Amino acid sequence: MPASEEMPDTIKRSPKHAQEIWSKAHDSAVDEYGEGERAHRTAYAALKHEYEKVGDHWEKKEDSGPSDSKAEGGRDSSGESHGGVDANASKEHLYDVAQKLDISGRSTMDKDELVDAIDKANKRETRDSREND
Repeated sequence: MPASEEMPDTIKRSPKHAQEIWSKAHDSAVDEYGEGERAHRTAYAALKHEYEKVGDHWEKKEDSGPSDSKAEGGRDSSGESHGGVDANASKEHLYDVAQKLDISGRSTMDKDELVDAIDKANKRETRDSREND
């Protein structure tokens, strides 16, 4: 099935460039591995190099590259994925994202706590957007 028919809503709410990255990677992965979860994971991995999840959509990152230890290590790595949060970003950047998402208590959080709080807020906003669509 073409990527345009399988594209998740969070990506549909994102910039055209993010949609293009996801679609191209997804279609290529389908050609290589077939339909299914692996094609989706591959498409998300490509997207996460250029974009980060902020709330219910994806925004361009300041610097491209892997977003977390899972992305750095590849498919079989034991690293942890953070659902699109750019865990490799500076604490200052994460604080700014937390501020944009109106996360309370952000000023006292360390970097790992900010990553977890942003991930949780992203999931909440995505869930809320699905319910309102």
